[in-house]
Amino acid sequence: MSVRTRFAPSPTGFLHIGGVRTALFNWLFARQHGGQFLLRVDDTDEQRNVEAALEPILHGFEWLGLDWDEGPEPGPGKRSRGDAGPYYQSQRNDLYAAAVERLLASGHAYRDFSKPDESQAERDAAQAAGEPFVASRRFAAETEAEAQRYLAEGRTSVVRLKMPRAGTLVLNDLVRGEVRFDWAREQDHVIQRADGSPIYHLATVVDDEAMAITHVIRAEEHLSNTPRQVFIAASLGYRPLQFAHLPYVAEPGSKNKLSKRKLDKYLKNRDFASLNEYGARIAQRLGIEAAAETFNPVIVDFYEQTGFLPEAVLNYLLLLGWSFDDSREDFTRAEMIESFSLERVNKAPASFDPAKLLNFQERSMQLVPAKQKTARCVEVLKRAGMLSDPPPCDAAQTVGKIVAAAGDRIRTYGDILDYDYLFVPDDEVVYDSKAWEKRLVKPADAAPLLAKFRDTLAEASPFDAASLETLLKSFVESQGIAIGQIIHALRVAVTGQAVGFGMFETLEILGQQRSLARIDMTLRRLAAAG
Repeated sequence: MSVRTRFAPSPTGFLHIGGVRTALFNWLFARQHGGQFLLRVDDTDEQRNVEAALEPILHGFEWLGLDWDEGPEPGPGKRSRGDAGPYYQSQRNDLYAAAVERLLASGHAYRDFSKPDESQAERDAAQAAGEPFVASRRFAAETEAEAQRYLAEGRTSVVRLKMPRAGTLVLNDLVRGEVRFDWAREQDHVIQRADGSPIYHLATVVDDEAMAITHVIRAEEHLSNTPRQVFIAASLGYRPLQFAHLPYVAEPGSKNKLSKRKLDKYLKNRDFASLNEYGARIAQRLGIEAAAETFNPVIVDFYEQTGFLPEAVLNYLLLLGWSFDDSREDFTRAEMIESFSLERVNKAPASFDPAKLLNFQERSMQLVPAKQKTARCVEVLKRAGMLSDPPPCDAAQTVGKIVAAAGDRIRTYGDILDYDYLFVPDDEVVYDSKAWEKRLVKPADAAPLLAKFRDTLAEASPFDAASLETLLKSFVESQGIAIGQIIHALRVAVTGQAVGFGMFETLEILGQQRSLARIDMTLRRLAAAG
């Protein structure tokens, strides 16, 4: 039988980095075995669904290149990839209802007419006695006549599994090894709500059978759900599945599970705070609302918006709970597929390390061809509104020069926004106040030297980096000064910033007229301030 895996996100929140790791392992396992990877949206709980959350989830998969196979034509208002699905559980309710009827008919489930306070009283009594809760089934309707009697009393019903009261389930998990469950500790779990809608545990079993899933690879938090799902499958006569429960992704420097709701706590971690601040700064320049629940390093959308490479994110996530050997870290997508195996998945949680993720990004960025890097940087600048129509400079040529001059300073595509001063009109340059004071106001000779060098620049020909470097060196020698006495003032005058890539490359990119205009503007401002 062909290997078939699936990932089933719920549209109740944005795509979590841990969820992506689980999806990646499913995708790799299917691709390695020449099988299929399916995407199935668990949207059976209408009260918890967040319509706006589904689009970022599906878009996140597309951005990462985790393509899914097959799927039905989407219904009205449902998102699709164009040629296939994903599957939506909300469109499969007839299948779930039929399964419930089969379980009722076979005696593996029953209609429970107990009221919530009655069930809670039984739970409280078991807890007080120090015993596991076992449903009394006192309000179970075994016949239609009993059901009608309860209905006449104004009761409503849910459908519960009639779980075994003795014996042991032995599960051979592909990651955790042999795991045992005592049936007596299992509750009579609800599989259908009073309104007739199915519970996840039923829907996922029915769908896994209908979609011929062979391997269920999921987070270990679902391990406790496995007995009820195995029971449902066996009761319906389904074929057994192979399970692999993955360790969860832990908080930075901790063994606690990483959560998208604990941003404030994680900001106490220096590396996490640094990455979050880095992304927030880029988001602000792009006009993205950096709300904690939708834009933080625990959410996949953060990395696309910030300008990370999907290959770097996937490469890092591959090594969260999996390793090939003690030294190898960098894998192409093809190498990931070739090398992956469930046998190498660790049982222990792996801590999310923001600094290491950024290292993966930096290494991956160095491999991107200059033309491709330039094109992506142009896209970011357009999104930020920095390339007007017409732009103040030739976009492709100028950005290409910036990319070459900045080199490793461009760690993500969002870093191109650090050089916004090269694109804004000359009279809109924003000066860093500390740099202005330190480099232009306090040194008594800063303005006079800048004015002299301005006249030298006006005569420069050609106006390229190499010629300008020679020109500045000659100027320094003629004035009998140290290079630091002029170059720092020059940088602040033409860029407004204290740091950046090469000064001479910066002047060349700006061009002669714009460089002179900015120096003139600086000198006028200094004179006006007295």
